[in-house]
Amino acid sequence: MLPELVPPMLAVAGSLPSDPGWSFEFKYDGVRAVCYVEDGFVRALTRNANDVTAHYPELGELAGLIHGRPAVLDGEIVAVEAGDRPSFARLQNRMHVVAPTPALLQSVPIRYYVFDVLHLDGRSTVDLPYARRRELLAGLDLTGACVRTPKNFSQADGRAVLTTAELAGYEGVVAKRLGAPYRPGKRSADWTKVPLTRTQEVVVIGWEAGEGRRAGTVGALLLATYEAGELRYAGQVGTGFTDAMLDFLHERLAPLRRATAPVTGVPRDRARRAVWVEPLLVGEVTFRTWTRDGRLRHASWRGLRPDRPVEEARRAPAPPPPRPPTEVTGALATVDGRWRVEAVRRDGHESYRVRHAGNRVDDLDLGGVRRLLGEAGVDLADLVEDAERQRRAG
Repeated sequence: MLPELVPPMLAVAGSLPSDPGWSFEFKYDGVRAVCYVEDGFVRALTRNANDVTAHYPELGELAGLIHGRPAVLDGEIVAVEAGDRPSFARLQNRMHVVAPTPALLQSVPIRYYVFDVLHLDGRSTVDLPYARRRELLAGLDLTGACVRTPKNFSQADGRAVLTTAELAGYEGVVAKRLGAPYRPGKRSADWTKVPLTRTQEVVVIGWEAGEGRRAGTVGALLLATYEAGELRYAGQVGTGFTDAMLDFLHERLAPLRRATAPVTGVPRDRARRAVWVEPLLVGEVTFRTWTRDGRLRHASWRGLRPDRPVEEARRAPAPPPPRPPTEVTGALATVDGRWRVEAVRRDGHESYRVRHAGNRVDDLDLGGVRRLLGEAGVDLADLVEDAERQRRAG
């Protein structure tokens, strides 16, 4: 019996990890979907638990590929263009269609990239380390007309993987800690996403009428994001639209009109021309940076995000600067190799790191190392130089 709902684990934006113990996956530009496969049926739920099974009937092939084994799978639905490059713009043609016609299925095919298994053969797998879950996933051999199991690059150079992602037209990479469990519904640094372009989820709060070629439709959208639980004006976007997007936006925004602005702080020249709407639609933009007064700079529209709840359109923090590389200056280990203590130097600062069973604790002093080992029944005095341990094992 499968669980009714397993909320997807979410990644934290950050810089590429430079330490060992990570695997890297390409970040696909699409819609996150957890698929429940049982008794020949497939049910697909988005990140906010919307059922999109009817939107993507191609996912039905999972039932045949998994050969009767009940499973919960996590992955990304994408549309591709020439050269197998994911295209979020193309996916927009499918995201809002509940019952796609055969012509639409043929003109905008989708792929489902499965990157995790959360439940298999009646047992939850979320407490297993990532490396073991990927082994289970590889054993399922999920390859079909639309289903793929993407590669993961364990113990690889993250910079090389990121460069490959850029050349292939992917959105970025996600670094995943090899020893980490799956944390349903939680955002964790055990998954660190490193995008190649900055994106921001936004709430549409109004629009300005277009001029010239855009006369009679949307010229620009007025946007907001949540900060500290409050909706705040974030600027406007007037580029990145296709004609089909503009028509669709005009259709969706018309019934949401309201008389007053849903936020304060909108510049007077913008407010004077604005048509206000209820803040119910979530979209996504790319942008270069934030201005000092909290406006998106050089924003470009990517599309609506019906898979995102409005309250999650929070202003994303600036990406952290990359951490200086770590130099391991010495290491001790238990004779069986299960516990390892490393002396490390980073940016002139010296500290200790403890590793055990795929997990690690950083930035310890010697007293912290002794306490941590002592709680596990290990005496620091019993550890030997790692080179000596390997010699004995050999």
